[in-house]
Formats: sequence, structure tokens, C-alpha cells
Amino acid sequence: MSTPSPGARFRSALAAEKPLQVPGAICAYHALLAERCGYRAIYLSGGGVAAGSLGLPDLGISTLDDVLTDVRRITDASTLPLLVDVDTGFGVSAFNIARTVKGLIKFGAAAMHIEDQVGAKRCGHRPGKELVPKEEMVDRIKAAVDARTDPAFVIMARTDALAVEGLDAAIDRARACVEAGADMIFPEAITDLKMYRQFADEVKVPILANITEFGQTPLFTLDELRSAGVGIALYPLSAFRAMNQAALNVYTTLRREGTQKSVVGTMQSRDELYDYLDYHSYEDKLDRLFAQRKEKA
Repeated sequence: MSTPSPGARFRSALAAEKPLQVPGAICAYHALLAERCGYRAIYLSGGGVAAGSLGLPDLGISTLDDVLTDVRRITDASTLPLLVDVDTGFGVSAFNIARTVKGLIKFGAAAMHIEDQVGAKRCGHRPGKELVPKEEMVDRIKAAVDARTDPAFVIMARTDALAVEGLDAAIDRARACVEAGADMIFPEAITDLKMYRQFADEVKVPILANITEFGQTPLFTLDELRSAGVGIALYPLSAFRAMNQAALNVYTTLRREGTQKSVVGTMQSRDELYDYLDYHSYEDKLDRLFAQRKEKA
């Protein structure tokens, strides 16, 4: 019996949990933490790759190779199916998008979302967004679907049209993407639960709610999202933001006080780190190997 592909496991997770909670994992270690906490899927944010791995803003500067590097590290460490943000597809042609899809599948990703902004994109919760024509977005979806080497790999269409063209236009774009083969829809910067319900009723495929802090979307609860027909609750950078604030607190305290004594209580202990890494099992293997060498000597 063959092992289910990452895409198949993402679909199974979606069927098992409604809404499916998907937290962002900025790195392989965070993927391990999320897995231990019982999540069924995780997410790699494009903005997270830009800020966390490159020290750059989320303005379409990062490349496919930048994203694939983090994808491989995460999927090597964790068995959880990984949803990946591919921005606008990392190129203007169908061949670029095909390369993106094939690369993600090869590196173990389970799903991707691709958006309808222009190449010089902006964060979805910032002003000044510009969209490509609906027909061009449809072509992006068609190219992605055609490039799948695993039919279970999930292709999600994100639309930023609400802030630019209004709700009706956003729903119209979403319907067109579903007709082109999109498995799921990600309507960005939604401001009201009723809007999610309208999307769900109109497109008839799972809807993702981006529950990101400090943005346009209220921090709806799971119960509220469930009542609106939402299939996936995404928390793209929650842990990353908390990690950043904690790191800044340590840096400023060390600089100000000349010691970390006052912030040690905020840190994960060495024993906890080793526990999540399964460190001692690695040491045990080394001990057995060295013991065998001594016996042979």
C-alpha cells in the first residue's frame, strides 16, 4: 500500500477538522513545535520567508529558490502537510508557474496559493494593491493545474480584489478560478463574516480565512468562522511575531543590563529544546556507534 502524498494528507486533514487550523511555521523547528501541539497542517508565508530568511519586506522581492530552500528544510523535519505562499507564481509566463508547481511537489509541499496581484505585489493588508486582469489570473490557475505531477497537490487561488474592485468582483474572480481548476479559494483582507459566507455559497469549494494580526480582518474565532462556512483558518505569522518580540526583549535587556538574568524565565529551557528535537535519541545512536568501534578495536 503506497504512502499518501502530502497533497492527499492535506485534503484528509481538511476533511477531518472544520475549520482546519493552519499555523505558520517560519522554520523547521517551529514545524516540530506545531506538530507536537497537535496541528494537522502548517503554512509557510511568503512574507515570512522575505522577513525571516532574507530580512526584506513582502514586496515580491524573494525568489522561488528562496522559498524552496525553506520548504525543503521544513518538509525534511516535519510530517505535517505544508501549504506554501507562492505570491504571483515567481514569473510572468505559464512556464514559470509550472516550474514553481513542480518544484514545490518535488520538495514535499502539499499545497500552494497563488494570487492575482501584479508582479510588484504588496502585502494583502496594505493599501495600493494592483491586480492583473481576471483572464490573466485564470491563466495562472490553468498553468498551475496543468503542471501538477501529483493530482492531489492542492492549488488554491487567492484574490485581493475585495479592496480594489469590491465584493462582487472578488467573488466573480473566485468563481472563474474554480472553473479553471482551483481546488480552494483564499479571499484576502475580508472584513465581515457575511463575506466569507457569500464566498462559500458562491464558489462551492473550501474557503480559507487569513486570521492575521494587525490587518484588515478581525480575529474571528473558530466558532465564528465555522458558522460562516470557512474551511481553513490560517494564522500565518502569529508565532513569528511573538518570537520577534521575545528576541527584541532579550537583545534590549542584554544591552541595557549587561546580563540576561532577568529574562531567563521567558526562555525555552535547554531540556525543552532537546525534548522537541529528540536530541537524546541522536546521542544514544552515537554512543552505540562508538561502543561498537571500541569493541572492534
